[in-house]
Amino acid sequence: HVQLVESGGGSVQPGGSLTLSCVVNGTTTSLNCMGWFRQPTGKDYEGVASLDPFHGATNYADFVKGRFTISKDNAKNPLYLQMNSLKPEDTAMYYCAADPRPCRFGTGRDSIATMSPLRYWGQGTQVTVS
Repeated sequence: HVQLVESGGGSVQPGGSLTLSCVVNGTTTSLNCMGWFRQPTGKDYEGVASLDPFHGATNYADFVKGRFTISKDNAKNPLYLQMNSLKPEDTAMYYCAADPRPCRFGTGRDSIATMSPLRYWGQGTQVTVS
């Protein structure tokens, strides 16, 4: 079983930065996909970024490319999401997620934003940009 615990959310002004962290507990060696999702108030979940923990491949939704960076230091465990140049439209609850299956990207214009939900989820951390 895998447990995920996020931290690092908060309030920031437009143009500011935040770093989200996700501690992963449990059997982590079987995970083949890790990622961050977000859910703005009253809207559906959307994929933000994904990471293949074995090969290091990363992917980003179009609306965060060039501003957000997903990373994981295997020696120290946490999964990070560095968020720069934050915009009011980035306001959302952010969730860390992981899955033993490979990442399954969506079809259409932004395949990361429509990435299939992963098996394990954290409790979420709120990011507010205003």
